[in-house]
Amino acid sequence: MYTSWTCPLPAGGTSDEIALTFDQGRSNRLLVIPALFDEANKMRRHTVEVMRRLDHSGIDSFLPDLPGWNDSLAPLQNQTLDGWRAGIAAAMEEFQPSHVLTIRAGALLAPDGLPGWRHAPTGGKQALRAMLRARTIAAKEAEREETMDSLQALGRSEGIELAGWQLGAEMFAALEEATPPESEVQAEVAQSLLGGGGLWLRAEPDEDPEQADAMAAIIAIALLGGDA
Repeated sequence: MYTSWTCPLPAGGTSDEIALTFDQGRSNRLLVIPALFDEANKMRRHTVEVMRRLDHSGIDSFLPDLPGWNDSLAPLQNQTLDGWRAGIAAAMEEFQPSHVLTIRAGALLAPDGLPGWRHAPTGGKQALRAMLRARTIAAKEAEREETMDSLQALGRSEGIELAGWQLGAEMFAALEEATPPESEVQAEVAQSLLGGGGLWLRAEPDEDPEQADAMAAIIAIALLGGDA
C-alpha cells in the first residue's frame, strides 16, 4: 500500500513524500533504494514485483520516494546527493529496516552498516554517461551540435536536463565523483545471477518475472532459509 512520510530537505524544512510499503510488522524488514534517474523508470515495475514476492515469503519491504523522485513536489534541481543520503537516514528512522536492497546507482545512497544486497551497483559517473550519451544522440538527430565535453561543462556550471531529469550543478558534480561505498555487510548481486540482460539496458520500461523470482529468492533464502 502507499503511505506518506516526512523527508528532510537539503536547505532545511521537510517534504511530504510517498512510500510503497508491504508492512505487516514482521521481523525481516527490507528498505529498497531503487535505481536512479532514467534507470529508475525502466526498473520500477521490476522493483515492485520483487517486493510483492518478498511479501508472499513473509518479508516486509519499503520503497520510499525522496525529494525530486516520481511525483514529488520538491524540485529535482534543488536536490543534492548528500540531501538524498540524509533522506535515506530519515527513512531508516521511519521504517526501521533490518536489511537493505539497493539497485544500480541506488548503491550510492546505501546506509552504512545496514546488512543487505546490492544489485549490479554502479557509480554516479556511469549513470551520467548513459544519459549524456542519449542526449548527444538526440542532438545529432535534431542536427544540433552537442558534445559530451560541452554537456559536462554545462552540467558542472549551471546544471543540465538529461533524459527528462533536471539536475542541478551541485548534484551533477557530486555524481561525477560518487562511487558506492565499501561494505562488508552488503553482498553484491551480479546481473548474471538473475539470468538475462539488465532491464536498465532496454529501450523502454519492462519487466522479467524470472529475474524478479531470482532476486526475491536470493533475499528470502538468506533471511528465511528453508522457510522461504
